[in-house]
Amino acid sequence: MELLTPAEAGIALEVEEDGASYLENARKKADVGLRLSGLPTLADDSGLEVPQLGGKPGIHSARFAGPEHKGDGPALVQALLRMLGPAAHESPPATFHCVAVLALPDGRSFEGEGILSGTIAAEPRGTGGFGFDPIFKLPDGRILAELSLEEKNMLSHRARALNALEVHGAFDAALLSERSA
Repeated sequence: MELLTPAEAGIALEVEEDGASYLENARKKADVGLRLSGLPTLADDSGLEVPQLGGKPGIHSARFAGPEHKGDGPALVQALLRMLGPAAHESPPATFHCVAVLALPDGRSFEGEGILSGTIAAEPRGTGGFGFDPIFKLPDGRILAELSLEEKNMLSHRARALNALEVHGAFDAALLSERSA
């Protein structure tokens, strides 16, 4: 199976993430990608949830620092630490959530969810990753931004969502649908 980005497939894929859940956003992106390309389409939505903040930033993670800072890692980190205030020094629990959807041309779709639990570090560390990675501390004390890309790809919430798709037979179904097309 060859994976293509939307640009490599010759499509411009700008989908407004206005759903009420990760699943709604991922499903919307997968459906639009499938409609525009005619190919099996894999999409995801993910975010960081901090129970102490009522689950924020959640589905609004990429825009948490304001629309002008969408996806701006340092701005996202600073916004979260500011919102936590002194509580940031208490290593509040947090989870990264990801829902991945694989939509097939025959109308079937598959869903997989991945969760990575940890805590919030009071100070950013590391140079890898993106978004909130510099302040997400794993149970073993490492910060996501300190991991190599290979290490992160083995344990991340996205990796876990893709593994769930694999368990549900999504990728086998995609291969079979392409062979029969």
